[in-house]
Formats: sequence, C-alpha cells, structure tokens
Amino acid sequence: MKQIIAIGGGGFVRSSADDQARHMGHYLIEQTGKKNPKVCFLSQASAESKEYMVWFYKTFLALGAQPSDISLFGSVKNNWKGHLLAQDVIYVGGGNTRSMLALWREWGMDALLREAYEKGIVLSGVSAGAICWFEQCITDSVWPLGALQGLGILKGSCCPHYDSEPERRPTYLDFTKQGIVLPGIALEDDTAAHFVDGVLKDIVVTKKDRKAFTVSAGVEEELKTVFIG
Repeated sequence: MKQIIAIGGGGFVRSSADDQARHMGHYLIEQTGKKNPKVCFLSQASAESKEYMVWFYKTFLALGAQPSDISLFGSVKNNWKGHLLAQDVIYVGGGNTRSMLALWREWGMDALLREAYEKGIVLSGVSAGAICWFEQCITDSVWPLGALQGLGILKGSCCPHYDSEPERRPTYLDFTKQGIVLPGIALEDDTAAHFVDGVLKDIVVTKKDRKAFTVSAGVEEELKTVFIG
C-alpha cells in the first residue's frame, strides 16, 4: 500500500504542545501499523530551521516515534539515502517550495522519494511538504502567487492555506478556470488529504470547522471530512 498524507497548513512548528499537531502526528503514526515507527524530517524548505527541527523532535518523541532528520546543507552524511529508505514515515516541512524542489533535484532526492513511495513508506508534510507531491501546485515561492511543477507522484494540483491566506482562493479558482493549472484539491489549515495508491481516501481535520474542496475550471466542490481531534 502506497500512502501520501498532504496537510494544508498548521502543524508542530507553532508549538510542541499544539493539540492539532499531536492529533495529526498520531494519525500519521497510525497509518504505519507500528508502535514506534521511524519518522524522518526533511526541512529543506525552511533552510533546515533549527527551531523547526526542535518542534519536530519534541512532537514525535512525545508520540513514541523514533524521529530523525536528513540535512542537505553543510556536511552531508554518506549514508543519507539508505537512512531515508529505512523509514516508516517521511515528513516534509513547510517553507519555500521552489528552493526545496531545486535542491532535491540536484541531490537526487526527487527520485529517492518516489522510490520510498513505491516501497510503501508513508509520505507526508505540511504546506510546501503537502503540495510537492502533486503534478502542480499553487505557491508563494513564485510571487505573486504562482504555479509550480511538483514531483508528480500524485495527479493534478494542490493549493494549501485555503482559509488562512485570502489571496489563495481567488488565485486557485482563476488558475483552474484559465487552465493554467490542472484541476485539483484545496486544503485549509489543520486539514489533510490522505491518498492511498494515488486515490483520495479521506479528508481528515483536527478542527471541526475545517474544510477541503476539489477545484476544477474555477468551480469548488466541498469534500466530506473526518474529524480526528
């Protein structure tokens, strides 16, 4: 079984004690079927922010996981590829999607993540770490808001922060209407799209009022959600 869990925004970067972060983290761990899964953090989108790293470790240690991270800055460890493919979950942080993808492609991370997916490692992430898995995405790393080619593991396009950043909704609606981007999915913060074998299985939310939509040709259709808070 191949899984991707794309989170539209929020997450443990806000606070190690954040309930939504814990609930979403617990959901990720559950999908592995393991009690103490190995969870690896890729934080290249934030230039490997130390603060972000601390929140990641605090969150997943508290959940009983075995957290680790891979750096592509400074002295890169020789065994990083083997380490990545030995994980149960790969979690990608938010930040600059364009810079992250460029760095990944230079290092061959893009091909390795596809290999991890085919191997059954759960792929997940928030914001940049959510939209990177799709063919196309809406991102502020192309400013003003623009479209970017993702890894293409999932079909279609994705737009995060659909409720928290006002310019996202009209831009995504316009881009799909004009055919600038493929039809896809819009995710509010604290909302995750769980794909299994490339097909949307569930929309999970950690706040009951959160929403997600399919978007095609400038038209939204609200999706049913599952509350996990």
